[in-house]
Amino acid sequence: MGFKIAIAGATGNVGREMLNILEERGFPADEVVALASRRSVGTEVSYGDKTLKVKDLATYDFSDTDICLMSAGGTISKEWSPKIGAQGCVVIDNSSAFRYDIDVPLIVPEVNPDAVEGFTKKNIIANPNCSTAQLVVALKPLHDKATIKRVVVSTYQSVSGAGKEGMDELFTQTRAVFVADPVEAKKFTKRIAFNVIPHIDEFMEDGQTKEEWKVTAETKKMLDPKIKVTCTAVRVPVFIGHSEAVNIEFENPITADEARELLREAPGCLVIDKREDAGYVTPLDAAGEDATYISRIREDSTIDNGLNMWVVSDNLRKGAALNTVQIAELLVARGLIQPKKQAA
Repeated sequence: MGFKIAIAGATGNVGREMLNILEERGFPADEVVALASRRSVGTEVSYGDKTLKVKDLATYDFSDTDICLMSAGGTISKEWSPKIGAQGCVVIDNSSAFRYDIDVPLIVPEVNPDAVEGFTKKNIIANPNCSTAQLVVALKPLHDKATIKRVVVSTYQSVSGAGKEGMDELFTQTRAVFVADPVEAKKFTKRIAFNVIPHIDEFMEDGQTKEEWKVTAETKKMLDPKIKVTCTAVRVPVFIGHSEAVNIEFENPITADEARELLREAPGCLVIDKREDAGYVTPLDAAGEDATYISRIREDSTIDNGLNMWVVSDNLRKGAALNTVQIAELLVARGLIQPKKQAA
């Protein structure tokens, strides 16, 4: 007997990717239900060779549903996730609504799988920010080996991190530049075509943006609260794939060669690191792939026990949909959840 799974926000970029990944990975689902807002009811989405008609999240009964993969945004999640959890359905939430709640585990299965058992407090599990997910996958094996003191990360984040509207804006603006039409910025604060924008999410009182704060807070929650993290988050004119330039200071010595070997053996990581033309990964290479790619691993001679590296991943997959499905797989593999129909 398999599980009954609901996808909330099934018409969005991440929701559609969740459906694809559930089917690709052969998740043990007997039934998959696509949910969205009332205005999307009747819209068709694909699940393998099946076509699902979207139902209304607001009127759906979750009492016989085992897992809800929530990708409908923070406002909707804040309203609905506790209600869904109260009906006995485990919510795996892709938004930031519950990431910093002490009673909600924030999970990357390659990094802190044991923490998933805390989901029973609210029946909610949080998925991290897309840029944090790939970062901690790369940091975890290095921290276990040499203990990270400080991380300085600069992100190069694709427009798909801002949803379909972000992707549409890059396409529209690029076309407008080539045909000499007026370029209009709607989704982003400045023109994104042929430009970079050092501003993602809202500004905070201390001058950092909310996106930068998320990377810091989430890395500490999942990896180690003692690690010092500072981040500069930048939007770049790339459709899919987030890249990160990462500088790490360790308590203990570690060489680039040692780091390379550790990362080659680490779950979720794929090292492509040749010191030659094209011997590294770009976001275009990573699009559609599951791995967190690591390149340009080298020692930093300006500090004791320092390394630099380049980290790239598909933000719609490992940064969102894939990690969410992996959390569901973790629940099943550890026997933490049983199909309600079987239990009945």
